[in-house]
Amino acid sequence: MTQSDRIASLVALLKARGSCSIAMLASHFAVSDETIRRDVRLLETTGRAYKVHGGVKLPDNQLEAPYRLRMHEQSAAKQAVARRAATLIEDGMTVLIDSGTTSCWVARALADRKRLTIVTNNLEVAGDMLGRSGIRVFLAGGAVNVDYRATFDAEAIRYSRCFSPDATILSMGAIEAQRGFMDFEPDEAGYKRALLDGARRVIVVADAAKFDRAGTVHVADFAQVHDLVTNAPAPPAIAEAAARAGTRLHDG
Repeated sequence: MTQSDRIASLVALLKARGSCSIAMLASHFAVSDETIRRDVRLLETTGRAYKVHGGVKLPDNQLEAPYRLRMHEQSAAKQAVARRAATLIEDGMTVLIDSGTTSCWVARALADRKRLTIVTNNLEVAGDMLGRSGIRVFLAGGAVNVDYRATFDAEAIRYSRCFSPDATILSMGAIEAQRGFMDFEPDEAGYKRALLDGARRVIVVADAAKFDRAGTVHVADFAQVHDLVTNAPAPPAIAEAAARAGTRLHDG
């Protein structure tokens, strides 16, 4: 089990129990106490957990945080998408990663890449990348949206647009053959739209549950997206729209 997978399982245990002892977690994951303590220190950097005497606990205001719940929805599919998307990223790249939960899984899938420059508006992504050897992390400032653990405002957009990323990775809430790439939160969609013209390569990551979902806010046309990474073949109408626009499909 990788550290990212172990931490995700650890957080799930904390949600179910409220708190756990270091010894119990070490036994559960068949690792040393010190390994668990390192995991806990990583969780502490982003405020996802805190140490108590002999154990670890989730902050009360994080137990049912919407972002945490979304991270575990379709998690196997999202992780499959993330692993495929990670193959498009090479050592030495500058990569902008947005605030979607699938994008967060992509960040975790980049653990073996070297000399990356990561730009993100998401506290979770920044926390996952911090401390990795040879990786620089730039976090866009601004007002933090608590539900998304991310910044979307003009300051975040202005900062993010200062970079010229080799790849811009965007999660998407819905994909429609006629209207293209859609989302549900206007501020989040606005942030993503503002990044499109500055990216050398736009990579959308979305599990197959997003196909033919009715989104509420338009983000991008197919012609504005270079790659769509998903975990299953796209429906014929979406595949045809992507082919007409030159969007490459990567389906697992």
